[in-house]
Amino acid sequence: MKKDSQYDLAIAKLAHKTHHFAFELDRAFFAQFEQNLVQDGNLHADVTLDKTDRLLTLDFHITGTVRLVCDRSLDEFDQPIDVKEQLLVRFGDRELELDDNVLQITPETQTLPLAQHLFDYIGLALPMKKLHPRFQNEPDENPESDSKLIFTTRQPGDDADDEDAGDPRWDALRNLN
Repeated sequence: MKKDSQYDLAIAKLAHKTHHFAFELDRAFFAQFEQNLVQDGNLHADVTLDKTDRLLTLDFHITGTVRLVCDRSLDEFDQPIDVKEQLLVRFGDRELELDDNVLQITPETQTLPLAQHLFDYIGLALPMKKLHPRFQNEPDENPESDSKLIFTTRQPGDDADDEDAGDPRWDALRNLN
């Protein structure tokens, strides 16, 4: 990722109260990242930062659309996105990522970069199966494809009564018990 101060918050200069920030995320934003997940979009991110002596609480609300490629037809389409996430940043003796949504920074930290967090929240909101809207209401061709698979040695047309009468070669092995 390229370094872009447009998505950095100057937290050292902020007073201990609630602050509001707005970011526009478009093609230039996604071009910062070396990835093929999202190339273009038109998103608006509202970030509310609540600063206290020991903790920063950032609430993200990202809305808009991203341009995706359909997995089935390879047509491009706009996928609506509506994300609400929270990031907690606490102060400590060194910089650490304690959890996906919990960071630790030093009290001397001047800026908090948000670009990677914004990108990650958008990426997590994307569907696993990217289907053009014209395919989303179609029933699956094989509705049991995601269900539990059961393997059997019985052939179609075999009766349950014939289950005991098997291959005579197996009879010798059954008698070994």
